[in-house]
Amino acid sequence: MDNSKIKRYTVTAALPYTNGPVHIGHLAGVYLPADTYVRYLRSNKRDVKFICGSDENGVPITLKAKKEGVTPQVVVDKYHKIIGDSFREFGVSFDIYHRTSSEMHHETASDFFKTLYDKGVFTEEVTEQYYDEKAQTFLADRYITGTCPKCGNENAYGDQCENCGSTLNATDLINPKSTLSGEPPVRRETKNWFLPLEKYEDQLRAYIEGHKEWKPNVSGQCHSWLNAGLQPRAMTRDLDWGVKVPVKDAEGKVLYVWFDAPIGYISATKELFRFSGTAGVNPKADEYYLNKDEAAQGNWEDYWKDDTTKLVHFIGKDNIVFHCIIFPAMLMAHGDYTLADNVPANEFLNLEGQKISTSKNWAVWLNEYLLEFKDKQDVLRYVLTSTAPETKDNDFTWKDFQARNNNELVAVLGNFINRVTVLTHKYFDGKVPALMELNEQDQLVIDELALYPAKIGASIETYRFREALTEVMNVARLGNKYLAETEPWKVIKTDENRVRTILNISLQIVASLEILIEPFLPFTAAKLKGMLNHESHLWGDAGQMGLLQADHQLNETALLFEKVEDTDVQAQIDKLNQSKVDNIAANVVVAPAKENIDFEQFSAMDIRVATIIAAEKVEKTKKLLKLTLNTGLDERTVVSGIAEYFTPEEVIGQQVSLLINLAPREIKGILSQGMILMSENSDGKLTFVSPLQNHANGSVIR
Repeated sequence: MDNSKIKRYTVTAALPYTNGPVHIGHLAGVYLPADTYVRYLRSNKRDVKFICGSDENGVPITLKAKKEGVTPQVVVDKYHKIIGDSFREFGVSFDIYHRTSSEMHHETASDFFKTLYDKGVFTEEVTEQYYDEKAQTFLADRYITGTCPKCGNENAYGDQCENCGSTLNATDLINPKSTLSGEPPVRRETKNWFLPLEKYEDQLRAYIEGHKEWKPNVSGQCHSWLNAGLQPRAMTRDLDWGVKVPVKDAEGKVLYVWFDAPIGYISATKELFRFSGTAGVNPKADEYYLNKDEAAQGNWEDYWKDDTTKLVHFIGKDNIVFHCIIFPAMLMAHGDYTLADNVPANEFLNLEGQKISTSKNWAVWLNEYLLEFKDKQDVLRYVLTSTAPETKDNDFTWKDFQARNNNELVAVLGNFINRVTVLTHKYFDGKVPALMELNEQDQLVIDELALYPAKIGASIETYRFREALTEVMNVARLGNKYLAETEPWKVIKTDENRVRTILNISLQIVASLEILIEPFLPFTAAKLKGMLNHESHLWGDAGQMGLLQADHQLNETALLFEKVEDTDVQAQIDKLNQSKVDNIAANVVVAPAKENIDFEQFSAMDIRVATIIAAEKVEKTKKLLKLTLNTGLDERTVVSGIAEYFTPEEVIGQQVSLLINLAPREIKGILSQGMILMSENSDGKLTFVSPLQNHANGSVIR
């Protein structure tokens, strides 16, 4: 869209499912780039509304509710608050954080569906859908898992394979099974309403091909769908949780989550204009507002139905088809709405070399980070933006987190600002010194500084946030280089006026940095603004001399960043490693029970308490220990395969449970007279089966 024609912006961020907290993959893929973009627009005095909210009608919600034994409403209320609070504390500056369980959303989604229904857009089709006979319910896509027909992943869902990213139909799966009962589902006939996507194929192709500026991963996925030929897609589901289908003969059916979820952007905008200006949180709908004391001006329709509005969707790559094919087709069918100008989808962020998995707890959760790294929101914002998966999957590691904090935020940005402000307080009592005579070096720095705002802005406006942040840090590097070359701490001894000029220019760089870092590091910008003791400036002011006037009084200097220690990083790595252990334990396959024995067979076993009194390794073996035990009846030798888990020294004195009437057997030339009972945990480690308190040797175990 021609920037000269843009009057306002509507920026949306993908609605997170309220079946768990937000993790760093969500932040890097969607919410940080969206927030950076919106903050930049606001700094340029653009009219922008930043829209998001909780997606509370998806099947993952009902799955979570069944797992926890509560109602879906309990689940969405819990996670809506956790997610909303985390976003606010992290500084994601939504104008509204809405929720799709609200009355406004149900009304808006129903009206949208009814409009399309009345226009004859939908086709009614009776199709065979999977049905769980044991649970006695039709199965939505996410209630079905099976083998992906495209990549062979055995844990693909009925709507998507998270391994290869393919969009699927449940009937495509090989060996499907119900997640409710674990049983193979059967097919039963049911009626649903379908959106005939194939009728909009030409319009969609023209729309997508008209946006050559879209990221290759976005346009590529769109063309893949179009070239394969679009098929009708059901817009209703057989479920009891969600927006009810507002037509006759639709009992027990709700709107497909990917029909109602993007409409959530529209209902949130309507809610913003309806309730903005209230004090903080609308108690009726529990929505969160940024501009809580300032009512939104104008009409919500200006942000959705006016061709001078630029609509931008920030999403992850797994949502491309829904935002670039299905939602635009819905809007085309409706006829009143404008289409997105851009959909800058990011790829996936991995964690320590592995794919982030919420089910395996292999993630860095935002709410936990905020507790464990207090007041370090900007460190995570910086690292995630620096490593954002803009064009390909990328990896977050805690060692890189530490290195970027210590070597870049502390050593480059923080160091430059600290040196300049400390020297100003030391030499000029914290007052901005006047600019004196300029030399060629000074002018080169001033000229270079003036170029950065436009350069950074161009990167942000084209959604290249990593590149933009690199250029912001180059401003700090410019300042550090200037200080190192001019050495004001030496020159002060001979030429105070020269130092005045050096520090004035350096302070102007600092003041520009306060403006330029705000979209990326808002908490740091706020601290820096306090240190500089000046009013807010707009993006267009950055790069100029005179942001800080001569004799302007600075406030006390404070460190903006502190080092992340090795112990902090190791604690997070240990936490992730523990998740691996917990996952193994949670997914261990318990050996099936052996065939029943009668009481006489059990009674024939003579199990006694015994104490190991001597132990040694069996020569030329890795697993065997030769043990001498006091059984209370005698001393005897037992050969046991525990040498990989215990040393001879640590087992001496250990009380054990010993089957003493096991027939003697020669092992490696040693006569073994009995068997020690052991238990084996999920990772194969052995543990002695021992009495909790000391018992006399020979005590019978019954």
